[in-house]
Amino acid sequence: MISISELSLSRRATIHDALAQLDRTGLGILLLIRENGTFERTLTDGDLRRLLLAGHGLDTELAVLPQIQSQVITRGYSRRDALDLMNKSAINHLPVVDHDGRVIDLVDRKDIDEQILLSTPHIGSAEREFVEEAFRTNWIAPLGPNVDAFEQELVQRVNSKHGVALSSGTAGIHLGLRVLGVGVGDRVFCSTLTFAASAFPIVYQGAEPVFIDSERESWNMSPDALARAFETARAEGWMPKAVIVVNLYGQSANMDPILALCESYGVPVLEDAAESLGAKYKGRHSGTLGKLGVYSFNGNKIITTSGGGMLVSEDSALIEKARFLATQARDPAPHYQHSEIGFNYRMSNILAGVGRGQLKVLDSRIMARREIFEVYRAQLADLDIFDWMPEPEWSFSNRWLTAATLRPNAPIKAAELVQRLANEMIEARPVWKPMHLQPVFAGRRYFTANGASVSDTLFENGICLPSGSNMSEKQLERVIATVRAMLDNHPK
Repeated sequence: MISISELSLSRRATIHDALAQLDRTGLGILLLIRENGTFERTLTDGDLRRLLLAGHGLDTELAVLPQIQSQVITRGYSRRDALDLMNKSAINHLPVVDHDGRVIDLVDRKDIDEQILLSTPHIGSAEREFVEEAFRTNWIAPLGPNVDAFEQELVQRVNSKHGVALSSGTAGIHLGLRVLGVGVGDRVFCSTLTFAASAFPIVYQGAEPVFIDSERESWNMSPDALARAFETARAEGWMPKAVIVVNLYGQSANMDPILALCESYGVPVLEDAAESLGAKYKGRHSGTLGKLGVYSFNGNKIITTSGGGMLVSEDSALIEKARFLATQARDPAPHYQHSEIGFNYRMSNILAGVGRGQLKVLDSRIMARREIFEVYRAQLADLDIFDWMPEPEWSFSNRWLTAATLRPNAPIKAAELVQRLANEMIEARPVWKPMHLQPVFAGRRYFTANGASVSDTLFENGICLPSGSNMSEKQLERVIATVRAMLDNHPK
């Protein structure tokens, strides 16, 4: 590592001295230092070349250099601050000065411009083989052998019976509601702590979402809150047409009491397992416990097809109906005939090939994300301010994202930590904003277990840290070190 003293020289040095120093250090930049030790300006090979072209010899002292004001940054800068200044000035190095104007460090663009993202696609070699086979056989159009095989391999992997590969997880929820008969004027109970794609399809069908709070034990739908919602519905003389249970951040909801409640009222469950492929509830695969289950293969999910989803069920009739609707509801006729409205929701043969390759490495992806979760928990344990997303004894989580809440004694709020990490080129996210707090759903009914909203608290205090299965050890160490520095140095 090159020291600041090795990069420093004064105006008494010659052009020859500067060229030799540039050659030794190899950074392409030197620091011109005044007699009193303070920083004056930077010096590059371009500056020296211009002196030589102006007729100066190698023995000419640097006193002939014009005085300019080079860009500097002060101690306590963020990566974002440094990069913004470098981009503005079209430079690749930035001296860091203390309050006396002395150089204490030199920021190099290549050392700070890497951004660590929340959850990036992790692609290997198996995917390429299936995709290349699609090209070799000219199965480029939608549907094809990869789609059929992906459906079979996925349902075998999760011990389900039937599945239909779709363009997105959202499409899966929409079709799931459609085949369950949800329509205009119906009501559907839905987890409030989730991404909007869980709830939007309810509105697509002209139905009304009714939101259900989370429990602290799993962060997922509270059986007690659901019981209150059912009791209220019965007292008012109506019943929901379906219940959408969302399995957040790779973990199943507590399904036994939820399923028992729904069965007692005769209401089917659609399990939104978009984030929880490979997770288990009491040994059974997440997404296979309800009447229907939905998986997502979006680019940030534990395995990806770039964009895609799948609807699974033990009920073949429901899946065949969904398959029919997803293929523009084309009637079995020699000409194009349609007796009902359908959708263009099927997955392409190429993307299904990617999914087949990804499915082969699902177990290793889960293992990697679980290990990342445990490293965060162990390395940040002594700070004593994080409550990590629990994993109840009945759960096996795929730990899609490392999620936690900050305790009241934390010196920083979750939203501020997310923003400060962004300034350091690290993408963290808040926990999902509950649906009952979303402007688009203002005024919709919302049921808690006892009046206190657990989902509101999780949202206010929650944070998701970078968790991609292809994170390097160096990236993980950088996130942990940055979090520690922010919390250690934050004013109490």
